Amino acid sequence: MRWTLDPALLGLLLVAGGLYVRAVRTLARRGQPISRWQQASWWAGLTLTGLALMGPASGYVTQLLVAHMAEHLLIADIGAPLLLAGLRTPVLQHFLPPVFMRPLSRSRGLKRFGHAISRPPVAIGIYLLVLYSWHFAFAFEAALRSGWVHALQHQSFVAISMLVWWSAIEPGRRHLPGQLWKIGYIFAVRMVSLFLGMALIFSRSPWYDGFYGDRAREFGLTPLEDQQLAGGMMMSLDIIIIMFALCLFFWRAAADHDREEAEAARTTGTGQPA
Repeated sequence: MRWTLDPALLGLLLVAGGLYVRAVRTLARRGQPISRWQQASWWAGLTLTGLALMGPASGYVTQLLVAHMAEHLLIADIGAPLLLAGLRTPVLQHFLPPVFMRPLSRSRGLKRFGHAISRPPVAIGIYLLVLYSWHFAFAFEAALRSGWVHALQHQSFVAISMLVWWSAIEPGRRHLPGQLWKIGYIFAVRMVSLFLGMALIFSRSPWYDGFYGDRAREFGLTPLEDQQLAGGMMMSLDIIIIMFALCLFFWRAAADHDREEAEAARTTGTGQPA
C-alpha cells in the first residue's frame, strides 16, 4: 500500500475544513444550527478527497489506469456531491469570510453566469465536453506527465460534478420546482459517463499505452484488462448513483406531497387534506 503526503493539498483541505467549522459556529451563534447529516456530508466529502489524492490508490496512478480511475471517481463522482450537500444554504452564504463573500454576492454578472450554466441542459453539455475531452489520449497522458496539468484535470472534474449536481442538490436559495424531474436529469448525466465506461470496456486496444505501456503486467494484468477494470468501475458507480437518485428523489417527492397536503389541511381548518 502506497500513501503519499502532499503538503500543499493537505493545507488546502485543512483551510477548507477550518472555513466550514467557522461558518457552522457563526450560524449556531445566530440561532441557525446546521443538521448533523449536512455536516457529516461535508466531512465525508473532504475525507474522501484526501484519501483519493493521498491514500493507497494515489501511489499507483502512474502504473495502473484502474487506480487512476478510482482516484477520479472518489473526488468527483462521490466526494464533490457530498461537499456540495454539506454546503447547502445557509452554510454557502457564510463559508467564505465577508471580505470575499460580499463582492461575489453583489456581482449580477456572476449570478447571471451561474444561473445560465447551471441549467440542466447546459450543465449536461458542459459535463460531456469536459469529461470526454480529458479522456483523449493526448490530454489524459499530459495530466499523468505534469503535476500542474493533473491538478487542473482534478479541479475540472470536481467543478463539472458540482455543476451537474447543483440543480439536484440545490445548495443555494434559488430552487427549481418538483423532485421527480431530477431522476431523469441524473440518469442523463450518468449515461454520459456510463457510455465512456462502456467504451473503455469494449475497446480492442489500450487507450493510454503511450504512457502506461506494459506497467500493468507487474500486477498480473494486461494493459487491456487494466483498462476494462477501470471502465467497469466507472459503469458500476454510474448504476449505483442512478439507483440512489431514483430512491432519493422519489422519497423527497413523497415527502413534499405529504407536506403540501398537511399545509392544505391546516389552511382549510378541517383537519383533513383539501
